[in-house]
Amino acid sequence: MRIITNPQVFQKTMEALREKGKQIGFVPTMGALHHGHLELMRRSKQENDVTAVSIFVNPTQFGPKEDFRRYPRPAARDQKLLIQAEVDFLLMPSVAAMYPAGTALFVDLNSEQDGLTQRYCGQTRPGHFRGVLTVCAKLFNIARPHRVYMGAKDYQQTVVIDRLIRELHLGIKMVRVPTVRESDGLALSSRNIYLSPADRRRARALSQTLQELQGELQRGKRNLKALLQDARRKLAHSVDKLDYLEAADPVTLEPLAKPQKHMVLLTACTVGKTRLIDNVIINLP
Repeated sequence: MRIITNPQVFQKTMEALREKGKQIGFVPTMGALHHGHLELMRRSKQENDVTAVSIFVNPTQFGPKEDFRRYPRPAARDQKLLIQAEVDFLLMPSVAAMYPAGTALFVDLNSEQDGLTQRYCGQTRPGHFRGVLTVCAKLFNIARPHRVYMGAKDYQQTVVIDRLIRELHLGIKMVRVPTVRESDGLALSSRNIYLSPADRRRARALSQTLQELQGELQRGKRNLKALLQDARRKLAHSVDKLDYLEAADPVTLEPLAKPQKHMVLLTACTVGKTRLIDNVIINLP
């Protein structure tokens, strides 16, 4: 595996591979890698000639009271995992390299015309998706991949980034890979290491609540408002703070007033001091 810290060098390297006809898969990460990340890389290696990964903890997507400074950065462990996964290239840029002019330029959606980045995590984390859109625009321009691989756990983020790709005509295919879970159902996340054993047991309520709600919908219950209210009430007993639990259209993320054939259930909660997100994609008969 070749490690590159200079974005310009990485860009030239990827361009040279493209000129040789190589298909490039790209996995953007913030490090603290787990099996969910490794599944993205496995898919990329199956579908491309070259797999490139980035590790960059992006400061612009963290709010002033969020965990940027304490976000885990186990660089040596991450690099060992990437070597074992037979990744070809790793981009590890500094903040100064990614933001050479500081934060003078951002990529964002017009919130007055489009609520995609204002709902759900966008409402509870103001400015978060502006930071995500900005860093992904930079990373995609540097890596020039044919495909980018992202986990379905961050469902809203995948929808937002797919919009970025289409709006900027980047010519990249975004591959949404199903969520990888622990044996108890908890969605894998780099932030899970913050959970105490007791908090970890309480955190199971996210996936359990979503699965119960999914089951009720698949059994034919159709009063979505009542189902959501009941699910919120149950989940709120297990977590310290419930940000949201909603049903939405899987493409537009518009909130739903009644069930439809294809839908997604989305939730975000705080357990202890750790904010967790989860979702379930539903296809009704």
